[in-house]
Amino acid sequence: MSTMDPREEQRLLVSRRAFLGRGALGLGTAALAGLLGREGLAAMPAAGLAGPHLAPRAKRVIYLFQNGAPTHVDLFDYKPRLAQLHGQTVPDEYIAGRRFSTMTGKADGKKLLGPVEPFRQHGRSGAWVSRFLPHTAQIVDELCFVKSLHTDAVNHAPGISLLLSGSQIPGRPTLGAWLAYGLGSDAESLPAYVVMTSVTRNTSCGQIFYDFYWGSGFLPSRYQGVKFRGGGEPVLYLENPDGVRRESRRAQLDDLARLNELKRRECGDPEITTRVAQYEMAFRMQASVPDLTDLSKEPASVFELYGPEARQPGTYAYNCLMARRLVERGVRCVQLMHAGWDQHNSITTELYNQCRDTDRPSAALVIDLKQRGLLDDTLVIWGGEFGRTPFIQGSLEDRVRWGRDHHPYAFTAWMAGGGVQPGLTYGETDDLGMNVVRDPVHVHDFQATILHLLGIDHERLTYRFQGRDFRLTDVHGDVVRGVLA
Repeated sequence: MSTMDPREEQRLLVSRRAFLGRGALGLGTAALAGLLGREGLAAMPAAGLAGPHLAPRAKRVIYLFQNGAPTHVDLFDYKPRLAQLHGQTVPDEYIAGRRFSTMTGKADGKKLLGPVEPFRQHGRSGAWVSRFLPHTAQIVDELCFVKSLHTDAVNHAPGISLLLSGSQIPGRPTLGAWLAYGLGSDAESLPAYVVMTSVTRNTSCGQIFYDFYWGSGFLPSRYQGVKFRGGGEPVLYLENPDGVRRESRRAQLDDLARLNELKRRECGDPEITTRVAQYEMAFRMQASVPDLTDLSKEPASVFELYGPEARQPGTYAYNCLMARRLVERGVRCVQLMHAGWDQHNSITTELYNQCRDTDRPSAALVIDLKQRGLLDDTLVIWGGEFGRTPFIQGSLEDRVRWGRDHHPYAFTAWMAGGGVQPGLTYGETDDLGMNVVRDPVHVHDFQATILHLLGIDHERLTYRFQGRDFRLTDVHGDVVRGVLA
């Protein structure tokens, strides 16, 4: 029996794969068009691979992620009994069978710590907010508080990974990557998914920003978040080297695209398409990013709203202002990550700094979006990876070093705009803020709700990898319909 030349065999196999790949994509597109037509959504833009499954309430997301876990019992979840029992041993029935971080170990014998600052009700809704957050207190009627969140993770990196990617183990696509993959972008000259980070000055918190917090996992890398830096060049390697004109760069990219297309036809690697797309995006960003970061046309009233730090690149206030400018230009997901909330022994010191740096800009962003008519279709989320214990970490006698440990069993986040019900407090914890007692919201429920607000059925937005269909909500999660407007 004669043998085939291996080179000829490879050529035939590649051709078959290319044919099947193109054929599958064509059939999939036709099927999607049919589904959209039956559901009355054919007129909706479907810039991504999936397109919307239902009429979206929000077009974009700004996630104000507070790394390190804000203390719910000191900021939003007012518990008079916790104040009354300050200094007493936590009752066994509240902690039985519960697992805490290794810094606490067993919670037996721990002393309860009352709220550091007093609470007061605000607005028509009567929402409780502590004196730590006076600016947030002024916008409570725009906010939907979810006070019954709970998670499976007890440490920071797994907790953040679970909340943003659906898994405690790094390597899954994050929320912004799923949105870019499923819905595409309305921004022609900016990425669909942008990330900015900040840290409170002089904090002792050692939180690290890992790249997998905005990674694309097993999705093509074109969907990963693009990190904008706080100083110097916002995006590294974007500018042309000295002596290279824009026309020359354009010619180089055209030649590279032709070479990459030859290779793509040969091996069918999707990352080649990603590489070409990223080259083109970088070329367009050479013109769009300088305009984006030029704040000279912003009126003085804007800086008065966000605070003076909004003029300083790298600060949380600056990033909040940039988030508004990004969504104005069509960016699908903006993820701000601010570290410093990990207050194991600094509740009475560094918590004041964190709130000072984040309170005013967070409230300003909601106000600014509403004034510009953007809040109705922009979903703003504020929250961290879990809460903090109602009992103390440290000694009651040493007030300067009071702290609270990680607490996965109950925490608070708020949402605004984008189809959520304003002026609502959803869910409830027990009288110590220890455990959820009404309307529990698991992390996967929260993710399913976010996707629903953007027109996505979380069970249908999937990606096949290693023989399994993966999704953001893993294998469970329900839309929290009680928060929908």
